[in-house]
Amino acid sequence: MPSTFHIEAHKTHLSWSRNQPPIQTVPSGSTLTLSLPDGGGNQITPTNAATALSTFDLSKADPAVGPIYVEDADPGDVLKVEVLSLTPATFGWTAVLPNFGLLSDEFPFPQHEGNGGLLHMWDLKSAPRTGKIPFRTSDPTRAIEIPYAPFLGIMGVAPDTEDPLPTIPPYRTGGNLDCRHLVAGSTLFLPIAVPGALFSCGDGHAAQGDGEVCGTAIETPMDATLRLTVEKGMPWVTSPHYVAPPRRAEENLMGEYAAMGVGPDLREATRDALRGLMAWLQGEKGLTREESYVLASVAGNLKVVEVVDMPNYVVACAIPLSIFRY
Repeated sequence: MPSTFHIEAHKTHLSWSRNQPPIQTVPSGSTLTLSLPDGGGNQITPTNAATALSTFDLSKADPAVGPIYVEDADPGDVLKVEVLSLTPATFGWTAVLPNFGLLSDEFPFPQHEGNGGLLHMWDLKSAPRTGKIPFRTSDPTRAIEIPYAPFLGIMGVAPDTEDPLPTIPPYRTGGNLDCRHLVAGSTLFLPIAVPGALFSCGDGHAAQGDGEVCGTAIETPMDATLRLTVEKGMPWVTSPHYVAPPRRAEENLMGEYAAMGVGPDLREATRDALRGLMAWLQGEKGLTREESYVLASVAGNLKVVEVVDMPNYVVACAIPLSIFRY
């Protein structure tokens, strides 16, 4: 009979491998409750925010809790991961780190109190009640509220590889997908590559835009409840698939503003779209360039608009107008 298992946050790893020893064995259909560290490995807290980036170690980023061995899971099967509930901590953070993010070459060493990076702390205490996260800008009269939509950035199973693979990149077996649509009520389907699946998860986010363009979302420790079920006979799942619940209608009630990038290189078109949105946020909404970059990462959404009229691609970087109170 499937039951509930609690997994502690200190049982983490920083690489994927079929040889990673499982920390728990569970039957198919089991529910897991997990206490998860944030994507920085809990290196940043409200008490050390003034100096945290000066000692931040990127090699400790994206720790995954697990792996969990699921009984009756065989290569070729699919692991169904139902996200039942997600509870972030009372704080979160977004950082612009040197050599990380879509425009890393344009923010080589952003300075914030001498830390060699830019750190924005978020107060999440009221977010579960209000559904909004206030964005504190340099101008307190310009109110911006980010929709509160917790999800896990990392959910994956082990690839069939002997050599360990780092947890920061995503893979066809899942991992650091950073898919903001995997909120409570969603279901993720992962192709199983090794016996037992060896499932792990982590990297809690209180909110993020499609793309996570500055390299971080609203990072936060997270308590999660998931159900793991082995599914047979789903050969079409050869990469992560998901079913997401409907979004709250009010999030996009006022429409959106978007800038488009056009060019023969998909990445460069994406960068141009981001630059365009940031320019609008600075010119129209009065944000600093750094604030624009952070806001685009936690609330802006990248969209591939057009790919067939070669040689150019079209990418849009959009932001919902409902987040602005001015």
